[in-house]
Amino acid sequence: MLNEQIFHLRGLNLNFATGPRNGPALVFFHGVTRRWQSFVPLIPALSTRWHIHALDHRGHGQSSRAKFGYLVRDYVHDAVAFVQEQVQGPVVLYGHSLGAMVAAAVAAELPQQVQAAVLEDPPFETMGLHISQSGLLSYFAGVQPFAESTLPVGTLARQLAEIPLTTPGKPGSIRLGDTRDMASLRFTAKCLKQVHRDVLSPIVAGRWLEGFDWGAVSQKITCPVLLMQADLSAGGMLTDDDAAEAERLMPDCIRVRLPKAGHLIHWLQTDTCLRLINSFLESLEIPSS
Repeated sequence: MLNEQIFHLRGLNLNFATGPRNGPALVFFHGVTRRWQSFVPLIPALSTRWHIHALDHRGHGQSSRAKFGYLVRDYVHDAVAFVQEQVQGPVVLYGHSLGAMVAAAVAAELPQQVQAAVLEDPPFETMGLHISQSGLLSYFAGVQPFAESTLPVGTLARQLAEIPLTTPGKPGSIRLGDTRDMASLRFTAKCLKQVHRDVLSPIVAGRWLEGFDWGAVSQKITCPVLLMQADLSAGGMLTDDDAAEAERLMPDCIRVRLPKAGHLIHWLQTDTCLRLINSFLESLEIPSS
């Protein structure tokens, strides 16, 4: 069983869940607009051999809302402090989407402490310079008005389903509800109710990656890395060019492509994801803390 605690960080209270001490520390970082519960499909299986920590980023879940500072680099700042001060000792990091970029940056910043990292479909430039070239811009602009909503979850999920998604260069639009089932939209709705609306402003403005150079980050990572790449045609965000460059820059990186897998690999293909994670984790030699 996990219990939730608060990590105090210079004006911010960051909520995190932690489990029993069944092994070395394994820290989870979720994607933008989500919360630590995003990893519920993975945690039960992994908590038997690992000491789980799962953080709510600033402005998400039960963590504090920040007066400003929702760029990727701001989440990195919080995560570095959390790993240094709260987790301590040798640690493995797991990040999805935004969390994958955060995990990469923490691994680069704390090479003596971070023993390995699992990066699940980091968006890199898909959420940076190239966001206006994809349907992601219409998605984030569409959901932003629903952040901090006080509507019941069911009502909010039905309204989210009607958001029109457009892709530059393609005629017409499709409903968000045509791309996700209503059960998934209920979880999205619950997460959005706990997201500070300002979280989405730098994304919609195309400023999210300011001050974050993922190439420079990748060059500094020395630990083993598992890079899981979703299928762009199924909603993945990590492009072949970005994945190949990250693989080239990190000296001990294994890249696994997952055909037909959407961006939420751990939710949509949980068994495959767990097989890959366990194979990777059991290959590691983690020193005692």
